[in-house]
Amino acid sequence: MNIEIHQTGEIRIAEVVSDKVLIKNPEEGLQLLADLYYQDVDRIILQEQNICTEFFDLKTGIAGEILQKFSNYRVRLAIVGDFSKYQSKSMKDFIYESNKGKQVNFVGSSEDAIAKLNQ
Repeated sequence: MNIEIHQTGEIRIAEVVSDKVLIKNPEEGLQLLADLYYQDVDRIILQEQNICTEFFDLKTGIAGEILQKFSNYRVRLAIVGDFSKYQSKSMKDFIYESNKGKQVNFVGSSEDAIAKLNQ
């Protein structure tokens, strides 16, 4: 796993670069968040492939638990991927509602993530 820092003025965004699943449960999500938070980062970019597939099945509750931790610490998160493959109405609605806010966003590219997190 590598961390690329994108800095614009006072804003520091950590982009996690890895080809492995890094978050399989809420504890791993919290550990990643804490590791980056204590490096003075409050905005994080993750790739869809870095999060377990169960995250994208809202019935498991994993997404809610992980995202609650990001919310509690006030760390903004952008998840980069192709989310069109998720056909459940609840997941589509969740992505739509998340993208209306600033805390968690689902975007198509790292460039989109950086732009969103710089707002």
